[in-house]
Amino acid sequence: MEHLIEIKGVSHAYTTKSGPLPVLDGLEIAVPEGEFCAVVGPSGCGKSTLTRLIAGLMRPDRGEVWLHGARVTSPRKTVGMAFQNPVMLEWRTILENVILPLEIVAPKMPRAERVARAEHLLEMVGLKGFEGKRPSELSGGMRQRASLCRAIVHKPDVLIMDEPFGALDAFTREDLWQTMRDLRAAEPFTCVLITHDLREAVFLGDQVVVLSGRPARTQRVIDVDLPADRTLDILFEPRAQDMLHALRDEIRIAQGRVPAAPAH
Repeated sequence: MEHLIEIKGVSHAYTTKSGPLPVLDGLEIAVPEGEFCAVVGPSGCGKSTLTRLIAGLMRPDRGEVWLHGARVTSPRKTVGMAFQNPVMLEWRTILENVILPLEIVAPKMPRAERVARAEHLLEMVGLKGFEGKRPSELSGGMRQRASLCRAIVHKPDVLIMDEPFGALDAFTREDLWQTMRDLRAAEPFTCVLITHDLREAVFLGDQVVVLSGRPARTQRVIDVDLPADRTLDILFEPRAQDMLHALRDEIRIAQGRVPAAPAH
C-alpha cells in the first residue's frame, strides 16, 4: 500500500532564551493513503509541531516530510486543517465560511458549484437549515461540524486535526466521532488526528502512533483491528479494551511513570 505521508527521521528544536528546546528527535511515521492515523503522547511532546511540519508551515531542522512522493518544503493547498477552536469569520455566514477554501484554491469554480458542495457537506453533518446563520449563533459542537466541512470542502489529500474535539463535552465529542466516521465513508481522505483521548484514537484510528516524551520519538505503533463501520459500543468489547490498556501503558512509559520493558 502506498504511503501518502512519510515522516523520515524528523528532528526539530525551538530557539529559546535559554538555548535550543528539542521537541522532535528522529521521528518516523508512515501513513498509507486513505488511512486515519491517530497520534497520542504526553503533553508538550511536539504533536502540534508535527501537524505544522506536515502542512508545510514549518520545515524540520533535520529529516524530511513527504506527501504523495514529493518532499514538503512549503505550505500545501492539498492539506485541510481543523483545530480545537473552530475559528471562523464572524461577518460571514456558515455557508460563506465553509466555501472560503474553495475561493482560495479553486477561484475559477462557479459559485453555484461551491455552494452546492458546501450545502452537501453541511447536510451530511446535520447543519441543513443553518447555512445562513452566523458562527456566534451556533453551539460549540455545531461550529466544529461546520469547521470539519470547511476543512474538507476542497477535497484535500490530507486532513490534519489538532485536538478538534478537546473543548467539547463528552456527549458532543462522541457524536462528532460518529460524524467523522460517516464523513470518511462518504468522502474518503487520509487523516492525521492529534488527540489526548485514547478512546477517540481507538474509535477513529486505523493506526495509533504513540510518541515518547520530549524530544519525541516514535515509541510504538498500534494497528486498530476494528471494522470501518464501528459503533460506540465497540469500545466496550475486549479487543478495544485491550488496545486502550496497551495505550495507557505506553503513555505511562512516555511520561516516565514506569520504565520501558528491556529490549530482547
